[in-house]
Amino acid sequence: MYNHKLIEKKWQKFWDENNSFATTNNKEKKAYILDMFPYPSGAGLHVGHLEGYTATDIIARYKRLNNFDVLHPIGWDAFGLPAEQYALKTGNHPASFTKKNIDNFRLQLRMMGFSYDYKKEVNTTDPNFYVWTQWIFKELYKKGLASIEEIDVNWCEELGTVLANEEVIEINGKKVSERGNYPVIRKPMKQWVLKITKYANKLLEEIDNLDWPESLKMLQKNWIGKQDGFLVKWDIKDSNYMLETFTTRLDTIYGTSAIILSPQHPLLFEISDKKLHEKITAYINEAKQKSDLEKSQTSNKKSGIFLGCYALHPLTKKEIEIWVSDYVLSNYGSGALMCVPGHDERDFLFAKQFNLEIKQVLEASNLPFLDDAKHINSEEVNGLNIKEATDVIYKKLKTLKRIKNQTTFKLRDWIFSRQRYWGEPFPILFDENNQIHLVDEIVQLPFTNNIKPSNSTQGPLANIKEWLNIEIAGKKYRHDTNVMPQWAGSSWYFLAYILKNEDGSYLPLNSDEAKKRFEKWMPVDLYIGGQEHAVLHLLYARFWHRFLYDLGIVNTKEPFAKIINQGLVLGPDGQKMSKSLGNVINPDELVLEYGADALRLYEMFMGPITDSKAWNTNSLNGIRKWLDRIDTILNNLAKNIDKNISNIELESQLHQLILDITNNIEKYKFNIAISKLMVFINYVSSLKKITSIEPIKTFAILLSPFAPHFAEEILFNINEKPMQFQSWPIADTNKIINKNPQIGIQINGKVRGQLEINPFWNKDEIISQATSLPSIKKWIEDKEIIKSVYIENKILNIIVK
Repeated sequence: MYNHKLIEKKWQKFWDENNSFATTNNKEKKAYILDMFPYPSGAGLHVGHLEGYTATDIIARYKRLNNFDVLHPIGWDAFGLPAEQYALKTGNHPASFTKKNIDNFRLQLRMMGFSYDYKKEVNTTDPNFYVWTQWIFKELYKKGLASIEEIDVNWCEELGTVLANEEVIEINGKKVSERGNYPVIRKPMKQWVLKITKYANKLLEEIDNLDWPESLKMLQKNWIGKQDGFLVKWDIKDSNYMLETFTTRLDTIYGTSAIILSPQHPLLFEISDKKLHEKITAYINEAKQKSDLEKSQTSNKKSGIFLGCYALHPLTKKEIEIWVSDYVLSNYGSGALMCVPGHDERDFLFAKQFNLEIKQVLEASNLPFLDDAKHINSEEVNGLNIKEATDVIYKKLKTLKRIKNQTTFKLRDWIFSRQRYWGEPFPILFDENNQIHLVDEIVQLPFTNNIKPSNSTQGPLANIKEWLNIEIAGKKYRHDTNVMPQWAGSSWYFLAYILKNEDGSYLPLNSDEAKKRFEKWMPVDLYIGGQEHAVLHLLYARFWHRFLYDLGIVNTKEPFAKIINQGLVLGPDGQKMSKSLGNVINPDELVLEYGADALRLYEMFMGPITDSKAWNTNSLNGIRKWLDRIDTILNNLAKNIDKNISNIELESQLHQLILDITNNIEKYKFNIAISKLMVFINYVSSLKKITSIEPIKTFAILLSPFAPHFAEEILFNINEKPMQFQSWPIADTNKIINKNPQIGIQINGKVRGQLEINPFWNKDEIISQATSLPSIKKWIEDKEIIKSVYIENKILNIIVK
């Protein structure tokens, strides 16, 4: 049994002293391997976090052995609301315990033997980092992509800050904060807004070319929600006003039962019956308490008011009622739509609720019908399909000058202000006339122990009077008391690693030398993290990166070439790990008992990296015993070298192993790679002697991405150089003895025999050979073969009755 405590400390010390994982810059090939940097909470890392970190470390180590320059960094997403709330509850300052948490996280990562270049470490709370967050913000402002606007926001009085829609949940019909379950209301506030909507098309431009999971790309596409449609003009009865409605289903215009306006529509009070204005005002105030997501959801009960006025159908001149309803969003399309209950789910619910006519204009048995079919009740387009009907109606409305093409997006601008202390300050000064001035240098976050919100509209920075008000050249100014959201630092941190120098300083983001580094390292070649970041972080990071590309700072339109979403590591009870359930597995104790290498191997052996799987400590114990077995087998073989013997089969097995491990690492099939290592160890356990030390050395290198400390010790024991001086072995396929594959033969799903198959046999020949085997015959005699399912080179399942 090897002593993992001694071996792991020994090699971690060696790696530190020899700067083994330094980012090199002298190879022809590069690999930028990135983890989603963690928020350093007081709870530390659990085994679920380690899954993605282990996977990226395997690739980083593999690439180094294959003569790549490798950038494999780590850092800390350390600003944010959780730290501030903890500080308020405990009386600590967020800076002190954030540093303590980071030190603990770093200790845990080192304990696992992850090959990070710690000289590249970044921290979003470091002024040398966030001075460049502020620089990017200033450039966004200069280009008209950042502005202060009065908008309806989610306000949490208890937390004293605005919350994003994603930070608000509903409990018993009431909106509360995700953190703490505090009440949340909607209220108008002046906020910094980043105009990500102006980048909507650019964010869609490259997405299909990315090597991302299709589900992830679809989430982003749906969030952006590009829709090509039409603006149709409607006259208002007894009025000089005219409405424009947006639709993507022009073909259903004959099914319009009403025109529905958003509560923010500019013509709402101009065209409605004055007697209803008080009622409409109350409705608007009520609607403000709902988020856009709540309003637009199909499942929600619809609300609305008839405005006492009518639009005239542009084709039939029929009078159409005009309503207001909050399920129509002001910033989508024109803020007005034609309600077609027969062929839209939300319109259908609205019509049912308010007894509007549900007119069917597509041939279908059930309503609402959303697909293609022959048109009915539609005058000149009866019998036509969607495309044909759309073309006819478009031409007719075009002749009447009642239509134009329009593209709209579901994407909303990014609310960028937070009324907190623990965040990046804005590089902004306001003069006495409330005019905005950009600060040339950095605005540092001032130290204060008074981090409670000052009132319902200002952040805690307003408490620091000596910082808030300043005088420059005889003129009075005040700092912005808001801070940026936590998403700000994570929108560009992957570039900060590239800018970080060995002495801890940063290259200026806008320098020529920075551009050269970006040309070397971007895009990120592999990014691994959870799908919970599918929209916000990844969308925001893509937005900032594309903006920097437009400025000529970076050389790639997209930051992340390949993304893998790791699956969840569930608790032993099969549920998501959480403190409340008491099913969180702490890695510290496991490393102490089983060793980091056993834990790394088990995390990867549990199943495919993208799958969710339940924790089982007994299986971890089995992996540890396997390492002990390897140690015994290889030590015995190292003592029994006989140069006078030859073993062609060992050579064949070894080169097949090189081929298998290489292919499976390249395909991120780490669990299968480990199983191949196990098969090889089973084979060599039967050998008494070997010709040379080479098979042991090769096995150690192949094992090293998965179990690095253990593999280093194997090399040390056979007097070979440490892993940083080794190279990945290359398989010689000429030395592989081609054996016919063995497949299992199942009868009704149970294995009843084995068959060695000729690679040239077809399915019928395989079935013929299988059914002639004595071990199979007895199971099929006097039975009817219903069907046979053959999985190539793996298994044949014969179904009988």
